Amino acid sequence: MHFSIPETEVRSGENGSTYVAYNIHVNGVLHCRVRYSQLLGLHEQIKKEYGSNVVPAFPPKKIFTLTPAEVEQRREQLEKYMQAVRQDPLLGASEMFNSFLRKAQQETQQIPTEEVALDICLSNGQKVTVNILTSDQTEDVLDAVATKLDLPDDLVGYFSLFLVREGVDGSLTFVRKLQEFELPYVSITSLRSSEFHIVLRKSYWDMAYDSDVMDNRVGLNLLYAQTVSDIERGWILVNKDQHRQLKSLQEKGSKKEFIHLGQTLKYYGYIKFDPCITDFPEKGCQVIVSAGNNELNFHVKLPNEQMKEGSFKVTRMRCWRVTSSQVPIANGTTNPCSSAKCEVKLELAFEYLMSKDRLQWVTITSQQAIMMSICLQSMVDELMVKKSGGSIKKMLRKRHNGSIHRPDSQQAVKSPPLLDSPDPNREQIVKLSTKLSSVSLRGISASNSANDISGNDFHGNYAFEGIGDDDL
Repeated sequence: MHFSIPETEVRSGENGSTYVAYNIHVNGVLHCRVRYSQLLGLHEQIKKEYGSNVVPAFPPKKIFTLTPAEVEQRREQLEKYMQAVRQDPLLGASEMFNSFLRKAQQETQQIPTEEVALDICLSNGQKVTVNILTSDQTEDVLDAVATKLDLPDDLVGYFSLFLVREGVDGSLTFVRKLQEFELPYVSITSLRSSEFHIVLRKSYWDMAYDSDVMDNRVGLNLLYAQTVSDIERGWILVNKDQHRQLKSLQEKGSKKEFIHLGQTLKYYGYIKFDPCITDFPEKGCQVIVSAGNNELNFHVKLPNEQMKEGSFKVTRMRCWRVTSSQVPIANGTTNPCSSAKCEVKLELAFEYLMSKDRLQWVTITSQQAIMMSICLQSMVDELMVKKSGGSIKKMLRKRHNGSIHRPDSQQAVKSPPLLDSPDPNREQIVKLSTKLSSVSLRGISASNSANDISGNDFHGNYAFEGIGDDDL
């Protein structure tokens, strides 16, 4: 998650006095407004709980009213403080820090604590309505959805809630995975747009864990619905023969066999991002990025209109970072950014081992840069757990004793409709000899060839050094 405090506001207090509010943004979107005194109180609590040597430096109090320059200096210092706390594995995951952000979010949006109905979408478009409190955190809402669907406790951690934006054409843009520091009802309500939804989707990458999910009826139905949806959206590539086999399995109701066949297809389990810009193999290239199978896959359009495809393995990324900047919206003026005429520009950059002794930075400019970073970090987490022989169940979710079970009536997962005929215009990938550097960008053809290629499988004992999402 990317924390920033890009702006301040002068607001009126209860007694008519004014104060400076610091607007905390998460992923470029306003999360909450807080006063310096509130952050100071949080700092004192964290220091008391964890010790002064653990807590990052906090900007000192001032006796007199701050000048505009001093307000700006304090804003920068508070931003660095929030980023440092969030990056710290101990402090950033603490209930003290997360509960502060949840409370501040609810107070900022002025939403009282009360019972409400919240719609959660499944991959097949089916809506599950759960009765929750406006103050329920992400884990509480996930529990409520699992109870409504009759998903066992030991499988809840295999799934997560994602905030998505649906386009007029039905396309989905993944905004972020809902986090422990936010209230899902408040997050979705504050956007004030019907195009945003909360979607339930599996939260792991290694398809070996599919077998755990498929052993349960509800888990099987959820995974089946997601696989069908990803095929329909073109996220998973199929040729005519594969499509015929899949449709036959659908007609027979052979859901496990359908998923097993899906696992053999290119881009199974990947998340596809919106078109964006990259500097690889040269600056200004248009690219479609997909995340899955421990890699970022690139479909690059070169300046000469030629299409190339290649993959960057997470095991060869030394580190990565997300940066944000305020850029003016083109309006024919040279005025500096203001809150009304400015937008946030996000970039994901990773340092990649191109060859034995050559590291190179690759940059992606995308509004989904933070979601990409979250994907990379979760891939690394899975690989590290697997390497250490640990349990993915413990990594995915630390279940609380006495989880909340609400008295909602259970709801079945509906089977999605049969697959439509494959789109003959959908790009299929064929192997060509063209190669650019050691990443081996390969050509893309618009033919319906059944030939398929797998991304370069870069093995090697390169260290996992994924830097936190806020490393600026």
